[in-house]
Amino acid sequence: MRGKTVMFVGDSLGRNQWESLICMLHAQAEASPTQFIKGDPLSIFNFLEYEVSISFYRAPYLVDIVMFQGRRILQLDEISVNGEAWKDADVLLFNSGHWWTHKGSLQGWDYMGDDGVYYLDMDRLVAFQRGMSTWANWVDLNIDRTRTRVFFQSISPTHYNPTEWNDPVSKNCYGETAPVNGFNYSGVSPVQTRVLEGVVKAMRYPAYIFDITSLSKLRKDGHPSIYNGDLSPDQRANPDQSADCSHWCLPGLPDTWNQLFYTALLF
Repeated sequence: MRGKTVMFVGDSLGRNQWESLICMLHAQAEASPTQFIKGDPLSIFNFLEYEVSISFYRAPYLVDIVMFQGRRILQLDEISVNGEAWKDADVLLFNSGHWWTHKGSLQGWDYMGDDGVYYLDMDRLVAFQRGMSTWANWVDLNIDRTRTRVFFQSISPTHYNPTEWNDPVSKNCYGETAPVNGFNYSGVSPVQTRVLEGVVKAMRYPAYIFDITSLSKLRKDGHPSIYNGDLSPDQRANPDQSADCSHWCLPGLPDTWNQLFYTALLF
């Protein structure tokens, strides 16, 4: 990997894996000089001795968000601004999913745009399919697959519904200290998974679906819960409403993702 660039592109679940990989690599080369350039949307961690760059580009929807008359337009049919930064990477690992379901104050756009038509909202699964199709077409047209390896991280599961692991007492992942017993998990796979699989299958040169969904479903104990460092004392006192059961602790599960990523990339 000397002289190469590995770029994670997507939302905070991609950032989770990026941070994990940096820590794992640094642990094996502690004396090697490094450089960290923090930015938005692009942050870069360089291992200077090896001329290896591990970067993260924040683009939760992958497709562009543009401003028009003070409004944020999620362009379902456009990747231009974001994509310029991705073209020169040797390895690309994309992810998207969670932000497509957000509503209210968590929603990252004001309107959706598609083929010159603007929408206040639409079926979120349809929007996800259109956005991912735009991403797939962009990759087919713009990435030299003889030089660049392309991966897509499958949907990372959440643990907000304890009925999925047959627990009648818990409210969410708060207080969980052990994985699901065996394979005793009744939760369904995220519906976005089937959409993603269909989009990737239709690509001229299909990306490698990096499937972390099933193994991650079992790790109800792996989330930061109320200990992510961002909560006020009042929020920490109310874990039923405030626990973070989406992201993952480090060290933790994303380290396993990266062991699998290493295998998929190099073997």
